[in-house]
Amino acid sequence: MRFKPFTSILALILGISTSVASTAQNLAVNSDRTHDEWIALGEAVHGGFGSHIALGIRIGQDALQRLGAKRREVNVKVTEGKNSPCACVADGIMIATSTSPGQKSLVVAPKTEDATYMTMIEVTHKANGATVSYQVPASSMEPLARMNPGTSPRQRLDMVFGMPAGQLFELTGAR
Repeated sequence: MRFKPFTSILALILGISTSVASTAQNLAVNSDRTHDEWIALGEAVHGGFGSHIALGIRIGQDALQRLGAKRREVNVKVTEGKNSPCACVADGIMIATSTSPGQKSLVVAPKTEDATYMTMIEVTHKANGATVSYQVPASSMEPLARMNPGTSPRQRLDMVFGMPAGQLFELTGAR
């Protein structure tokens, strides 16, 4: 009987630890999806899961939160800068926001001649017209590229979500 309080405290600590770990897994990317689900979606849609996919998910989730919108309640326009390696960010945004070129809720514009940014993103709430705009500066390309070699998809997702937003993208407008 004298070990019962110890056992109860240990069970409580283990329960809290498990709960915190589970909550962190689900909320680390501000969503009801787990890391594994984000990665599986990225691999299914894009054919792989690199840092640009993770960045698109992060920006898409940020936009939904800022706009007070749910998935499928926004329209997105993505414009690539001159030196952008690919439109991978658009695929990540598509996954995060459930937008689609087929439904005309996601538009990827032709590349521009502007080399100062990698990608510009505009996300508009369908119901109220509120808009947030993001720019991924060209200076973000190198750190994003360095995240991919020798790392797992999970590590890439964690690295992108672990970096301060200002090192990856800038909020350039909200109306």
